[in-house]
Amino acid sequence: MSALTGTGTLVRLALRRDRLRLPIWVVVIPGLVTATASAIVELYPTMGERLALGLAIGANPALRALTGPIFDPSSAGGLTAWRVTGVAAVLTSLLSVLFVTRHTRAEEETGRAELIGAGTVGRHALPAAAVLVAGAANLAVALLSALGLATRGLPVSGALAFGLSVAGTGWVFTGVAALTAQLTETARAANAIALAVLGLAFLLRAAGDAADGDTLSWLSPLGWAQRVRAFADERWTVFALFAVAAAALSAVAHLLAGRRDVGTGLLSSRRGPATAAPRLSGPTALAWRLHRGVLLGWVIAFAVVGAVFGALALSVGDIVDDNPQLAALMAGFGGAGAVVDAFLATVMSLLGMVAAGYAVQAALRPRAEEVAARAEPVLAAAVSRWRWPAGHLVWALGGATTVLAVAGLAAGLAHGIRVGDPAGQALRITGAALAQAPAVWVMAGVAVLLFGFVPRLTSLAWAVLGAFVLLGQLGRLLGIDERIQDLSPFAHLPRVPGDEATFGPLAWLVVVAAALVLAGLAGFRRRDLTGG
Repeated sequence: MSALTGTGTLVRLALRRDRLRLPIWVVVIPGLVTATASAIVELYPTMGERLALGLAIGANPALRALTGPIFDPSSAGGLTAWRVTGVAAVLTSLLSVLFVTRHTRAEEETGRAELIGAGTVGRHALPAAAVLVAGAANLAVALLSALGLATRGLPVSGALAFGLSVAGTGWVFTGVAALTAQLTETARAANAIALAVLGLAFLLRAAGDAADGDTLSWLSPLGWAQRVRAFADERWTVFALFAVAAAALSAVAHLLAGRRDVGTGLLSSRRGPATAAPRLSGPTALAWRLHRGVLLGWVIAFAVVGAVFGALALSVGDIVDDNPQLAALMAGFGGAGAVVDAFLATVMSLLGMVAAGYAVQAALRPRAEEVAARAEPVLAAAVSRWRWPAGHLVWALGGATTVLAVAGLAAGLAHGIRVGDPAGQALRITGAALAQAPAVWVMAGVAVLLFGFVPRLTSLAWAVLGAFVLLGQLGRLLGIDERIQDLSPFAHLPRVPGDEATFGPLAWLVVVAAALVLAGLAGFRRRDLTGG
């Protein structure tokens, strides 16, 4: 029997299981790309307007770090590629990571992989099927994106280059996820490592684009996607980087898969002492033990990102005197205050949306414990149905608030050192970061609500977060009705620093978050434990 025997059957099984999830990804990403192209054509109809925007972006390192470089500002295609390449590449990377982990490491963690392997199935059929389906989904995203751009009157060659650059990034992170699935024993850890690699790729791209040279950008798959230069004298040779990286990562994952037992990881979990310390005697302390490693990683990442963008903030104002159009643009993105404050408000808003990812991940940890059959022994002791998930919520809500505070503090110190007021700026920008917390708590509440009432559909929390992020980032650009935009909790946050903070909307968000959490806990108290 070949090591790939049964791959076709497992491909059909994966498509059957994700018959709802995959089409959403494959339709939403190209739809976002196409709608952005239409909006840009309407917003910047003349070459003069497009060139003015392009010169503003190209002259400012902070804006290049945030959005990437612009290679052909004279065309609508060039502006579209600048505005949406990074977003689409990150979304396809997320699609790849989540799908591959779900159909490889998660299958081993729940024991289903062992049952599948007991049949006429080769040793590598399961990961091969996951990689094939993820790769095909990325290709579908590429083709639909290219078709959508072409129907908007943009050059076919540029549309195809754009679509394939986005798919190429997804293929690379398909390989990354296949590799991380061999390293760890849990799907949660495999996702965390893969997403950390994605975050590092973003930082390398941002640092490279902010610098005069772009050496660091060439170390990042996200940078490669932009260096394809869609709609700007396309560089087709860049696709060799995607092909080599994706093939190499998949090959290494294939080799490692043959060197371990099913259900184990190459990085074995460190066993603790036989007797727990007194400080681990309660559910909150146990939850801290489970969350502390991931939280530390998020804290470090947010400190680095905050410091980088805080150090770049001052340079945003360098060209305002010569380009009032840019000032108006940045004010529209981040608030009505000074351009530097508007830039910082935009960064804090983005970090708030990312921190919501941590809150959702941490709030869903009880579900992972339930599926792994570790919840039942805990609840069999003197631990109530309220206290056990509430212990995890302490670190979901408190951890998300902590990472926001760390990012604001790092950004404030970096910016304050440049302007000669580190203490004042640290206090001001930390407050701006913490203003994002109520919306983050609402997202945690959505996750808890799903956990309490429909535990098998908790992954919808990620879909809801993705929809809110897209509304926040592109709702205005795409002309989406304000009533729909207002469904997102992030739409009700003050744009600080810059605008005057109003506490009414923040208070309502806190009330909504509390109601969602209490409803979810009540639902969990009344349902049976389920392992699937």
